[in-house]
Formats: sequence, C-alpha cells, structure tokens
Amino acid sequence: MTIEFVKTVIAADMQAVDALIRDRLHSEVILVRQVAEYIISSGGKRLRPALTLLSAQALGYNGHHHIELATVVEFIHTATLLHDDVVDESSLRRGRDTANALFGNAASVLVGDFLYSRAFQMMVGVNDMRVMQVLADATNVIAEGEVLQLMNIGDAELNEAAYLKVIRYKTAKLFEAAARLGALLTKQDKNVETALASYGMHLGTAFQIVDDVLDYSGEAGEIGKNLGDDLAEGKCTLPLIHAMRLGNEKQASIVRDAIVHAQRENFADVLKVVRTSGALNAAMEAAHIEAQFALDAIASLPNNPASQALRELARFAVERNS
Repeated sequence: MTIEFVKTVIAADMQAVDALIRDRLHSEVILVRQVAEYIISSGGKRLRPALTLLSAQALGYNGHHHIELATVVEFIHTATLLHDDVVDESSLRRGRDTANALFGNAASVLVGDFLYSRAFQMMVGVNDMRVMQVLADATNVIAEGEVLQLMNIGDAELNEAAYLKVIRYKTAKLFEAAARLGALLTKQDKNVETALASYGMHLGTAFQIVDDVLDYSGEAGEIGKNLGDDLAEGKCTLPLIHAMRLGNEKQASIVRDAIVHAQRENFADVLKVVRTSGALNAAMEAAHIEAQFALDAIASLPNNPASQALRELARFAVERNS
C-alpha cells in the first residue's frame, strides 16, 4: 500500500471537506477571502483532517459531523501556520511565498484569528460538549507549545525531553485531537478513545521529527521551504541535539555557536557536522520508534480499509522525503 491508498479511502469525504472549506471561508471582507484562500489552497497534505475522517470511518461512523470536524481541524491548523510564519519571519512554505510575505504580517495574523473563530463557530454547531472540550484544549496547548518554542530559541543546552515536549504541544496535539474525534463521534469507550489519541500523538511526533530531519537532509525543492530555516531561527531541533552529543568537541562547538547566534551563514559547516556525526540516523531512529508506538496503539481497531490507511500513514510519516 502507498499514500495513494490512503487518499482513495477518504476521497469522497475529503472532497466534501474541500467543498465545506470553500463555503466556510466566505467573508464579506475581501482580504480575509484572499489570504485564507491562498493558504488553504497551497497544497498541504491535509493529514490532520484525514485523521478525523479515517478514525470515524474505521469505527463505522455514518453521520456527517466528521466532515464538519475535519474542516474545523484544518482551519485550526491553517491558523497556526499563518501565525507561525509571522513569528518565524518565514518567506517560503510548501514551495510558495508565505502569506505574510505576500500580504504582510498584520493581514496574516488577523486572518489567522478569523480562521480560529470560524473553527469555533463550526464546532459549536456540532453541539457535542466533549468534542468542544477536546478541540478547545488542543488549541490552548498548541498556543502553549508556540510560546515554549519561543522561549527555547537560541538555547543550545536543550535536551531531547524538552524538545519532545515542544513538538508534542505544538504539532502532535492537533494530530491527537483529530484522531480522537472519530472515537467521540461514535461514542466509543475510554480505551478506544485513548488508543486513537495515543496513535495521533505518536504519529504527530514522528511527523515533526522527520520534518526536522528534512531541514538537514532534504532538498529545498522537495520539502517546500528554505533549508536552514530552523537554524536561522535559532531552533535547537533533534538533529542538532544529536549532532552535539555524537560529534567531537569541535563539531559540537560549531553547532552550539550556530544555534546561539542563529547563524544561517554557518549552515554549510553545521550541515556537514549533522550529516557526518550520525545525528540524522539517531533522529530517524527516534521517529521510527514513535511510528511504531502509533501502530501499536491501534492494533485492536477493526480491520477495514480505514484502519489499514491509519497504519499506512504511520509508515508514510517516516518514509517520506517532503
């Protein structure tokens, strides 16, 4: 099986999500429509809404709320991207100019706020207090993760546990919530809900670790962003943590100085250390462990195309090159 199998399983549902996204993006304020449409249509993988659709399908859901909630999840994610790019001063995402590069920081922040509020309007319409609690909590944790990451900028002493805390808040929490929604919609017992939440959390963690690896192993044209962006922002990601641990004193010093001073100018030197020290293999090993945890969490789900697609996503997370 491949990622194409996953897309096939949810093709009809995802088409409905796309239609609802376009409908709920409508605003009488033209700039809201322009910015929101630009970022929504920029070619993302739509993994988070896919998790909501797949978890609902895997558990036999027959209603329509999974379409609305998948849209909510995508709006929350898109809002975080708009805000992230402003905070990080990013100029490239998914191979295109970022919204803030085209429309300015103010427009990006305010349209991000619009998407958050539209997401909450939609989740209220589902009229399920537990669903609202899970999504509200996730949104709050994501914001905490953003602040944690900001606090860690330029910190070359960051350890793996602190790094994992940031990505579990900032990235994996929405994966966790998205996967949990299928269990909530089908009124599953706590064990099934916890299993899907665990799957989402570990999948999101693996996905982010691989993203951080690709910043030092990929090609800009493939991963859709400028290589070295993380270093230029002073982010101490897992490949750098392992490079300082596995490299010799001189190599560790090169990486440490680049993090502290947020030096893209030294990216070539840092890249050489990362690629020769075994840091990328060590980081990928951590990603594979997380992916296996995700697979183990859903071992007891009914065996059907949707649950098979969930398993395929765990494999895709660590095998992709973009």
